Amino acid sequence: MPTLFISDLHLDAERPQVTELFGRFLHDEARKADALYILGDLFEAWVGDDDPSETGAFVARELQALGAAGVPVYFMRGNRDFLLGDAYARTAGMTVLPDPAVVALYGRPTLLMHGDTLCTGDVAYQQFRAQVRNPAWQQQFLSQPLAARVAFAQQARAASKAHQAGLQDKGAMETITDVTPETVAATMSRFGIQRLIHGHTHRPAIHDLDIDGHAHQRIVLGDWYDQGSVLRVSPDGVQLEAL
Repeated sequence: MPTLFISDLHLDAERPQVTELFGRFLHDEARKADALYILGDLFEAWVGDDDPSETGAFVARELQALGAAGVPVYFMRGNRDFLLGDAYARTAGMTVLPDPAVVALYGRPTLLMHGDTLCTGDVAYQQFRAQVRNPAWQQQFLSQPLAARVAFAQQARAASKAHQAGLQDKGAMETITDVTPETVAATMSRFGIQRLIHGHTHRPAIHDLDIDGHAHQRIVLGDWYDQGSVLRVSPDGVQLEAL
């Protein structure tokens, strides 16, 4: 049975068909897995564990059921759901991983990341990330009424779209929003690990790299906007496919 990796589902009420696809995936293929890893951006936005969204409640029930069936679920926060807290994780039966995290997959050490910290060419985003990941900022934000937090999330999404549109106009979208190769090499060298799995960029692919004269592998998970994307890792190798 393989270990499954997914990321960038961006689930929300506006795309119920993707939530339904995720539910079928959890009932079908995931039930046969050794484990399920969700490497960030499970939700389109997360403004606090007290948000009574039907999508969040459905996902928590389904993940809890998967864990009860004997399949452990691991979760890494992304740039859209970085405020997902321990309370929701407990309800969903998920084990929260730090970013980055090192795991052993069938005897092979593997580095897991959401992937946004590898995009160091997008300076504006990295500055925003540093702000919202500050514990003091998060505490102040979560103390606001739910309606105010929802409004902020909507504004942030609009600003993100405008930022990407500006990069597109400048012809810099492909390079700025993708990983920086030097950052990838430095990160993998720092951990001394030759396989990296991440999401965030929505560019599913398996890259074979040469870093300091040694073979490395970078696997990029796809998003779930128009279809599902899943990575299967087993003792026999890796398989990256669209559902």
